[in-house]
Amino acid sequence: MTIKQVMETLDAELLTPEADLTREVHAACGSDMMSDVLAYVKDQAVLVTGLNNPQVVRTADMMDMICIVFVRGKKPDGAILQLAVDRGIAVLATKLPMFAACGLLYEKGLRGGMA
Repeated sequence: MTIKQVMETLDAELLTPEADLTREVHAACGSDMMSDVLAYVKDQAVLVTGLNNPQVVRTADMMDMICIVFVRGKKPDGAILQLAVDRGIAVLATKLPMFAACGLLYEKGLRGGMA
């Protein structure tokens, strides 16, 4: 699934216009606890979260994730977005709750998994 397909599936807004929407994501992780994300260790993944702080981008970067989706209508501030741009991470925002967003991605064939 591409980042563009994730965006369309979640009816999400692209917050980093310079992002390459053709990049493939191979897995997803939904969590507001960054310690759980650190245990996830999947690259080329999308992080679905409601946590809105710079640590989300730093964690996604450490785990080689290429896309972050903020749920429940949350939008990060400019500093967080710039951090993501600097690290080549696409950022999306959807009004969906996390459960629904993860369910839609699963329905479209995107899977998760632990290390």
